Amino acid sequence: MGQICDGYILGIVGIALSYAVQPLGLDGFWMGLIGAGALFGILLGSLFAGIVIDRIGRKTAYTFVALFSLVLSVGQFFLSDPAHLVAARFLLGMCVGADYTVGVALLSEWTPERIRTKMMSWLMAAWTFGYIISYFAGLLIATLGDMGENGWRWIICSSALLALVTLAVRVGSPESPQWMLAKRGRTAALELVHRYLGANYALPDQVEKSVSASFFMLFSPQLWRNTLTSCVFFLCQVLPFFAISIFLPVVVKGLNIENPHASGMMYNAFTMIGVFIGIIVAPRVSRRGFLIWTFYGAAAILTVMTLWRGMPASAAFVLLGAFSTVLAISIVAEWLYPPELFPTELRGSGVGLTIAASRIGAGMGTWMLPVVTEQYGVSVTLACCIATLVIGGVVCQLLAPETSPRFGARGVALSPGH
Repeated sequence: MGQICDGYILGIVGIALSYAVQPLGLDGFWMGLIGAGALFGILLGSLFAGIVIDRIGRKTAYTFVALFSLVLSVGQFFLSDPAHLVAARFLLGMCVGADYTVGVALLSEWTPERIRTKMMSWLMAAWTFGYIISYFAGLLIATLGDMGENGWRWIICSSALLALVTLAVRVGSPESPQWMLAKRGRTAALELVHRYLGANYALPDQVEKSVSASFFMLFSPQLWRNTLTSCVFFLCQVLPFFAISIFLPVVVKGLNIENPHASGMMYNAFTMIGVFIGIIVAPRVSRRGFLIWTFYGAAAILTVMTLWRGMPASAAFVLLGAFSTVLAISIVAEWLYPPELFPTELRGSGVGLTIAASRIGAGMGTWMLPVVTEQYGVSVTLACCIATLVIGGVVCQLLAPETSPRFGARGVALSPGH
């Protein structure tokens, strides 16, 4: 539920802004900044939460971020100043960033290794589902009646319903057994496992070696490659994903597609299909190969879209669908790969730093897309997205460690000695 709510919070702003342009008098600058506000907030929220939960545990933050998301979602209804809306979206993004960090860490640390890949992949499917249904929910709310200038308010604060459900189902969630093992010893961790799973469950036979919990250990000779890979691959995936999907009507207009809502529904449908394909493929292939070829594949499709001037609308639909599918396949790795790159003592900090770094790209891409498109056209915008995808592919090809046990993982994240 947390991931569904987080995806919805980020996705709903796009359709809300399309109805808020006239009531709020928004230009490209303010549209981009409001759209990117939550993404910039994720940067600070995930970074701060990662450091905190590695010290105090996962449980408390897991519940409170849902409560804060509920309050801030409702609060958006009462705002009229674009600057105030940017501030509210920033704070809401901090909640989302904190939720990403604690949710990914908690699930990965409760899940047995044999099903961890599947579970983390489904976590991304839940996020994508929330992101996609926000588009359809926004259109549905807009058709419920003549809401006048308040239409965008009802759309953007609809995330409060999902935040309320998330809060309800999280009450009573347990602490992470791996965090308990690292901080309070084997007895406390085993007691937690027996209480919530049963006496027939045990801790892993081989536990990770204890390493320094200092945040700066992420940049040590043992872990800097993992840290750099995690940050760069995430950044290079989310920049084109958010920039294109949040302002899809702007992009498709530049591709000479006349019906933005039809293209939006198609784009989101193929995004969901791509995530399901990614869930099936991810456990069966090398992590490195999965990252490298999805980057290059998405870049190749987007290159054709950019260079083919005056393409017919039918071809643009096909290429847009192919691009959304390949990019969606790639994002399955976003919650699967980073937790595998860091030891327990640094997993919260490592995942938090990864999410924070990625939001620099996502925020700047979302903020600047309408501005760049207004000034230079959609071709230049897409060229920037292509360059980002190529950089991601090259970095992964040079630095990404293999973490899948099926393909010779060398345990680089499990011990400072490797």
